Amino acid sequence: MSQPKHPVRSVDRALDIIEVIQDLDGAGVSEIADRVDVGKSAVHNHLNTLVNREYLVKEDDQYHIGLSFLGLGAYARNRMDIYDSARSEADKLADDTGELVNLLVEKNGKGIYLYQASGENAVDLDTYEGKQVSLHCTGLGKALLAFRPREEVVDVLDTHGMPRMTESTITDREEFFEELEHIREQKFALDREERLTGLCCVAAPITDEQDRSIGAISISCPLHRVSDQRFREELPDEVLGTANVIELRHNYS
Repeated sequence: MSQPKHPVRSVDRALDIIEVIQDLDGAGVSEIADRVDVGKSAVHNHLNTLVNREYLVKEDDQYHIGLSFLGLGAYARNRMDIYDSARSEADKLADDTGELVNLLVEKNGKGIYLYQASGENAVDLDTYEGKQVSLHCTGLGKALLAFRPREEVVDVLDTHGMPRMTESTITDREEFFEELEHIREQKFALDREERLTGLCCVAAPITDEQDRSIGAISISCPLHRVSDQRFREELPDEVLGTANVIELRHNYS
């Protein structure tokens, strides 16, 4: 992402404060000041302004993200064509499999959960719509990167690295590119405890007419209740069929 020639420091600082509050799931003035390396007085002024505009709420001595962001997020999501194309198909896939279905897009080298649908047996995870994750350690991210040019993938890895999330996370770059080549050949990605221990995921890319990924869709479920056949055959068939319908709807309707 290109940097602005003349960034507005006060805007940068306000956004840093908002991101710290989100990362910490609420924070006080001293904690925020330490994290953004700004004096308490300046932080307090920013906080008061954001509370007044209802982008933050104050509960006792803690500040939290306010509901004003919800409208902005929903507006941004609704502007994306892939959301309209995929939402009903994600709901259907969740109903058919009984599992958690995720729709992810890429922005500035990170994955953003755009939509989630829960079947009757869906597991509760740390993910939510709007959450950002690394691309290298998720089935969704791997499926998406497998259908991007190598130089673009290199740029993502150079910018964000390959942090180890579990013992199964791929952290070697050459091994990762071999994995992407395999995914490109079979058209789907498998994640076996690469981001969260005990969780498996089957994901397929959603591509445009040039075979470039514009997103990815996945099924996530606890590893202990999924047979190898279901993990490697049945769920891939389900998610590939759904991805194909979304692509047809997005590219030709």
